[in-house]
Parts: sequence; C-alpha cells; structure tokens
Amino acid sequence: MQPAPRIAFTASQRPDARAALKRLCKLYPTVPEAEADVIVAVGGDGFMLETLRRIMGTSKPVYGMNRGSLGFLMNDYVEDGLAERIAGAERALIRPLAMTVIDAQGRKHHALAINEVSLLRQTHQSAKLRILIDGKERLPELVCDGVLVATPAGSTAYNLSAHGPIIPIDAQVLALTPISAFRPRRWRGALLSHAAKVTIEVLEADRRPVSAVADNFEVRDVVSVKIAEDRSKKLYMLFDAGSGLKERIVAEQFSV
Repeated sequence: MQPAPRIAFTASQRPDARAALKRLCKLYPTVPEAEADVIVAVGGDGFMLETLRRIMGTSKPVYGMNRGSLGFLMNDYVEDGLAERIAGAERALIRPLAMTVIDAQGRKHHALAINEVSLLRQTHQSAKLRILIDGKERLPELVCDGVLVATPAGSTAYNLSAHGPIIPIDAQVLALTPISAFRPRRWRGALLSHAAKVTIEVLEADRRPVSAVADNFEVRDVVSVKIAEDRSKKLYMLFDAGSGLKERIVAEQFSV
C-alpha cells in the first residue's frame, strides 16, 4: 500500500476558493510546497495557470479543484477521497512556449506561456505583420487585429475563440491562428511542428503599434517577437481518472 501523497494547498483570492481552502486544510494534513509531492490548486483556470508558472522548474504535479467559472483545466470540487483521487489521477505533460520580444526602444523581454503567445493591435489601426517559420518567410504581410501561437493545452482557449483548431494534447504541433485577418482574407492559419521557430515582425510599427502577450504577461510597442517551445521545461497537471486533459480536448471537438 502506497503512503498518502504529501499535499500542499493553495487557493485564489476568490471568497469561495478561500473558504474551500480552510475546509480542506482541516480535513487533510498539509505540508509546505517545498516538501509536497503534489500541489492542490483551488480556484479557476486562471489560477491553475498562475500556479503552474509559479512552480515552473520544480516538476511538482498540480491537481486543480474548481472554484472558478469554466474550470476546463480543473477537477470537480469534491472534498471526500482526495488522496485516493490524486493517487489514481491521470497526468498531462505540458511544455510552455518561450517568447522573446524586442520593443521599439530596443529592449529585450522574455516570458513563458502555457496557453498561447498573442500579438494584438494597440489602436484602431490594423496590425501589419510579417511571419517567418524557421527563418523562411511564409507570409510577407498579414493585415489583421492580431495573430497567436497556441500550445495543445491552450488550443481550447483564446485560439478556439479565434476559430483556430483544437489540438489533441499528445499531438506534437502548434497552432498559428490569425485574429480577424483582413488581408489575405482567406488565410485561416497553419499547424506547425512543435519544434518550429516562429518569428513575427511588426511592419509600420510606429503607425500601427502592436503588443505581445504571453498568457497574461504583456509587452507593448513591439517590433519583433520570436516564439518556440521550451523543451527544458516540464509542467504536470493531474486529472481524475477518465476525465483527463486528452479526453477533455477530444470531447470539446464534439460539443455543440
């Protein structure tokens, strides 16, 4: 018989999440995160991403309990049998995207994204972007509200809202999806190898300013952005048996 996992609890600032945290800490032994085998994150999808970013590099798995709204990345909030659920959980491996940005002042910025890296126009003017894949120009000019690169885990988030494809979690591809493309009007994006290196250059950056966002980290007035999967980072999420991220992403493709 395996010993019960050592659990560290964390919760968002939502009142219902904080109340749930108090109840869970009374029901189960808790340890500091540094000593934990697993971290239980109580909140919504945004808090799950926040927790994953915070512990990046530790390889500790995160088991989410939904006390937010959508909860696509979370398990149902059930207080009973938590140790058994964690022991039988399915593990999903996530590799983040590394974003390197150069802004209009020549400064370089770095950030990691679990869901997507997106470029967005800052004013009423459409953005004009040049897209290169592995150093080869693929689109000399994209006139649009923006464009994004999404991971499989993030393909059901902003990417899906922008009419991008849903990607199975074990597919080694990334989605390159335009946001309200005006020209070329018929371009709907592309599926790229997970090893692809994407470079996006902002054309007429002084007249058509663009921001770059890695999940929720924003850099404004950018002139170029490089995006690539960071193979050195491994993030693990735990899901109740039979309701893993792989199943959720497949099911999402058949939701009506």
